Amino acid sequence: MTTPWGELALTRFPEDPRDRLRAWDASDEYLLRHLAGQGVPLSGSVVVVGDRWGALVTALAAHRPTQITDSYLAQEATRANLARNSVEPGAVRLLTTQDPPPDRVDVLLVRVPKSLALLEDQLLRLAPAVHEGTVVVGTGMVKEIHTSTLQLFERILGPTRTSLAEKKARLIFCLPDPALERPANPWPYSYSLPDGVGPVSGRTVVNHAGVFCADRLDIGTRFFLRHLPDTRGARRVADLGCGNGVVGTAVALANPEAEVLFVDESFQAVASAEATYKANGVPGHAEFRVGDGLAGVASGSVDLVLNNPPFHSHQATTDATAWRMFTGARRVLRPGGELWVVGNRHLGYHVKLRRLFGDCRLVASDPKFVVLKAVRQGSGRAPG
Repeated sequence: MTTPWGELALTRFPEDPRDRLRAWDASDEYLLRHLAGQGVPLSGSVVVVGDRWGALVTALAAHRPTQITDSYLAQEATRANLARNSVEPGAVRLLTTQDPPPDRVDVLLVRVPKSLALLEDQLLRLAPAVHEGTVVVGTGMVKEIHTSTLQLFERILGPTRTSLAEKKARLIFCLPDPALERPANPWPYSYSLPDGVGPVSGRTVVNHAGVFCADRLDIGTRFFLRHLPDTRGARRVADLGCGNGVVGTAVALANPEAEVLFVDESFQAVASAEATYKANGVPGHAEFRVGDGLAGVASGSVDLVLNNPPFHSHQATTDATAWRMFTGARRVLRPGGELWVVGNRHLGYHVKLRRLFGDCRLVASDPKFVVLKAVRQGSGRAPG
């Protein structure tokens, strides 16, 4: 990546030589050119929100910025990219969206997230630290910036305008107004589940901002909940890509003897899963883990993995995440252990599961979704 301060070597995380997606895009480049070209003072407290893979804080490392991210993978990519570019340890402060934000912000740089709710939550959390002299610049691709995006900046921070587009990227300029009366933060948001979804019928769901389908039960999860396996006899169950934790909570309610592992790469998601679990007074034992899928979970230690894999990485459509989830599930399952997956019919997950597990059975289907089951066939190499 070419920046006004030199060339940077950047990769995504986890590193994969087959991954041809870059660790930055035109909106990162546009923002950095603006900062250098306009001589924006960077000697104060610089905060970068939503940096996708650490490109922005790596470029600005000499100014000792703070990064705030919801993504474990983005945070790990940042660590790797800082080391790759010989940035001294501690030059960049790494925070998650669940950490208290800095007390003062002199330059606020916002990489616009896909989730408007996450943007709302982060701007409301940071607003008390923003002052009249704070330089606020947002960035994103044109397709990521909408009228509602600009309205959020204006409603929470102050008057807002946009730049001309360059290479399909755009900047957002906001002038903070300390006298602005800001709304209360509506996050986290709670609601009651409908009937007809198994053990969690009528139960409470808690969603932090940015979690998929935060104000209602999405139709894929609803379908999955109606076709979950009988978990009696399962000692350890993993809710992989747990989101708000409703699937794992259903397992814990149905089988209080099971240890349920909730895992997601989103800090907001894992916080939601823990809040959902605790809000329902579920008996039994649970573990809540932010990480790269099932990395770090002992091989052969899980009886059942339940998974609703994403098929997007930010704006890119990719099956790389699903493939890592499936291979991770096969590794941690004991012989005879099962992976249950829900997904859109058109994604063809059955092909990948047959290649990896040697078998894949259709459990349930409707015009939009399928529930698939794959069984770990014993030790040794994966089929194919």
